[in-house]
Amino acid sequence: MKIYDVEGFPNPARVRIALAEKGAADKVEFVAVDVMSGEHRSPEFKKMNPDAVVPCLELADGTHISQCNAITEYIDAAFEGPSLTGKTAKERAQISMMNLRAENGLLNAVGTYFHHATDGLGPDLETYQCAEWGNKQKEIAGQTMSYLDTVLANSDYLAGDAFSVADITAFAGLAFADFAKVEIPESLTHLHAWRAKVAQRPSIAG
Repeated sequence: MKIYDVEGFPNPARVRIALAEKGAADKVEFVAVDVMSGEHRSPEFKKMNPDAVVPCLELADGTHISQCNAITEYIDAAFEGPSLTGKTAKERAQISMMNLRAENGLLNAVGTYFHHATDGLGPDLETYQCAEWGNKQKEIAGQTMSYLDTVLANSDYLAGDAFSVADITAFAGLAFADFAKVEIPESLTHLHAWRAKVAQRPSIAG
């Protein structure tokens, strides 16, 4: 297995955390993609992933899997260890729901703000920007943080008592918020406490 990615980027981080949680980080080869020079938009890369984004998983038989949620689902099913996507129908549905809320409302919203309402990755890569849309997504990210705080007031993790891909996505989203200078209000005490707890996991703390 190979994973084409950029270490430190939000979605690659999600995959790397999932691999570490499953004890499988040494089962894959990481291939660095030079995003800053536009390698992800090259014809060669787009043959693997038409979305032209990282990460992209390559299996031994040559199959390519993109979309972060699809990659983490594969990892969860392919390796032993605690389930990150749920075992029962109810667990899987709840985790999927919270993962999408964290992805759409936080991580992707921060990403849209970063790419549209700031300099982002620079003019060579940010070929279209709509600042109004980016700033609106920044508002949504703040609203989502507040929502997640209310969830964590009554739950150890975002989808119940067990750590899951929803927590991985939200944790990556908050890291992206730090990078993009999107404020995480100090008043969200449950969210901050959860973040500190998750940061101590071996898959993240190292």
